[in-house]
Amino acid sequence: MAIVVTVIAYLIGSISFAVVVSRVMGLPDPRSYGSKNPGATNVLRSGKKVAAGLTLLGDGAKGWLAVFLTDAIFATAVPPVYKMSLVAVAVVIGHMYPVFHRFRGGKGVSTALGVLLALNGWLAAGTVATWVIIAFFFRISSLAALISALFAPFFCYLLYGVHPFTAAVGVISLLLIWRHKTNIRNLLAGTEERIGTKRV
Repeated sequence: MAIVVTVIAYLIGSISFAVVVSRVMGLPDPRSYGSKNPGATNVLRSGKKVAAGLTLLGDGAKGWLAVFLTDAIFATAVPPVYKMSLVAVAVVIGHMYPVFHRFRGGKGVSTALGVLLALNGWLAAGTVATWVIIAFFFRISSLAALISALFAPFFCYLLYGVHPFTAAVGVISLLLIWRHKTNIRNLLAGTEERIGTKRV
């Protein structure tokens, strides 16, 4: 059953809301402009804040939903932490490498946030606070995401210690950093774009 829910989580993650929202609203495919990344930040470059907001909401909601459903379906006296941890990683991988979109997915920040919210509200709050602080001062979404990804496993460790959730969040953080490798090169070169830059 663990394999079944993990596959379902991957399929949920494979729904790219950047692509879906853009099609519904008659916008260009987000994989065709800007960073070519199907995520909320790139959709924002279209100049449509509503579309970017819906993308952020949808991608976050699918991360939350996958973990929440696993907890609800396997609710017992002992929380199904191992299944939830597998699902948490699977839904993020689905977003990054979606089977429905030729494995051309986003970088996973919004979906990872939804996962963190489902695992623990305080974990999500700490990570969001980190993102907001870095984004406010530097106005660079990728830098905020990278620093938040580094801090998330630390926050999880403070809450749970050595625990399956901590391991899952650590894996997700490594995946996020890997998917931001181009951004890391741009940051080092000083060419990374700032939040709100319109480039279509």
